[in-house]
Amino acid sequence: MTNERGDNGLIDSGWKAEPPSDRSRRLFLQAAGLLIAGRLFPDARAAEIFRPPHDSDHRILLVIVGGVRRAETFSPEGYENIPHLAADLLPHSLFYPHVRNEGVTAHFNAISSILTGNWQRVDDWGKLAPTSPTLFEQFRKARSVDRSHTWIVASNKALTSQIGASSDSNYGPAYGANVVFPKQLMLAAVVDALQAGRTANLADRDKIEAELESAMQGSNYEGLGWNVFDASNQLDPEVRSTIATAISGFVHGSGPTSGDELTFFVSREVMRRFAPRVLVVVFSDVEAAHFGSYAMHLSGIRSADRLSWQLWQEVQANPAYQGKTTMIVLPEFGRDPDGSTTNGFFNHRANHDSTRETWMMALGAAVGEPRIVERPVLHVDLCPTLASLLGCHPLIAQGSMLVEFES
Repeated sequence: MTNERGDNGLIDSGWKAEPPSDRSRRLFLQAAGLLIAGRLFPDARAAEIFRPPHDSDHRILLVIVGGVRRAETFSPEGYENIPHLAADLLPHSLFYPHVRNEGVTAHFNAISSILTGNWQRVDDWGKLAPTSPTLFEQFRKARSVDRSHTWIVASNKALTSQIGASSDSNYGPAYGANVVFPKQLMLAAVVDALQAGRTANLADRDKIEAELESAMQGSNYEGLGWNVFDASNQLDPEVRSTIATAISGFVHGSGPTSGDELTFFVSREVMRRFAPRVLVVVFSDVEAAHFGSYAMHLSGIRSADRLSWQLWQEVQANPAYQGKTTMIVLPEFGRDPDGSTTNGFFNHRANHDSTRETWMMALGAAVGEPRIVERPVLHVDLCPTLASLLGCHPLIAQGSMLVEFES
């Protein structure tokens, strides 16, 4: 089925809303106008044979954003929250407006499902590893790749070292990824500064350190927004030192304004210093929604939009990534609908399209001509697709390879 144009000349993809503001309309017209200019193709090419790339240096940058609804993102009234995704990146992308999360709409399970190609139904708090091999494990074992080429950098509170490797006895930690939680490393830098007496005007350093540790190690999942674990202790000491040194600069200078800013900074440093073949970045400022602040939630969406765009700029400028990288951006899930008994945007547990239906954007090496693919796809379709791009033999997965990606 080929995309159709509605009476307003825009792409009719089934996700319309009320008339947007003038600014939103301009963004929408700019993005859609570029996208439909001679670039409309059939939604699927099922007859084509999917072939792994011959390029052994293909790189994957996977950007996962917390829970965001279509209404606040890819809808006419939501475009003003995502100016970079909508106007700068969409015209050059392979875009799926109907991506379903049919699993557990909790952070650890959602990300584990994306990274394994199988719906995961394990502990919501990240205390149990995924039950099937992750993309990291598949890639490292199949291609004999060193750990330094597989990374996850996350703001998310529900991730632990378990996300880098599964409990599968044939894979596991020996084939896992480096897992970095910048907030934990920043805490270490702050504590070090306190202990060394480098912070002025602190009346009781012991109490401040205890307060920091209490706040950052607390179990208030829905309130504080994240937890600290010991995953980064598994990093090679030299790698840990490199990242910690970069973060410590923020302690004594003008630091980032949010957890996602810090996650972006560390991710960019990892790209520049280690140039990994597979890098997963998780942005979670949108989860400020759990505080009940809609304004903070929208601010998190705008931040993720800007930081995703900056990551793509880094791909374009970094010789290790330029021309051989596929970047994917997608949310973990949506959020509950307004008017629900769960307070709408506060949470993401309802069995509703507002919570389960998201979107996905792909850019770069595996994308041919830009287009919108209307057919519904699943979160679990992404892992086998990326594994194939990396030249891995397909594993047993509930997801199917997306035929629109090109080798």
